[in-house]
Amino acid sequence: MKPAILFAVLTLAACGADGPPVKPTLNTSIGIGSNGVTTSSSVGVRTGNVAVSVGL
Repeated sequence: MKPAILFAVLTLAACGADGPPVKPTLNTSIGIGSNGVTTSSSVGVRTGNVAVSVGL
């Protein structure tokens, strides 16, 4: 349920309904090391010099 709420908040912020639109961001990485294959992802929003992101 939490990812759905986060997606809804990011969508609302990105459409500009509550002010100027902000850029949604998505970062995904895949790494190979001594512990095997690892993945990480984060989603967030950026407006001007301010960025907020959440790691998944």
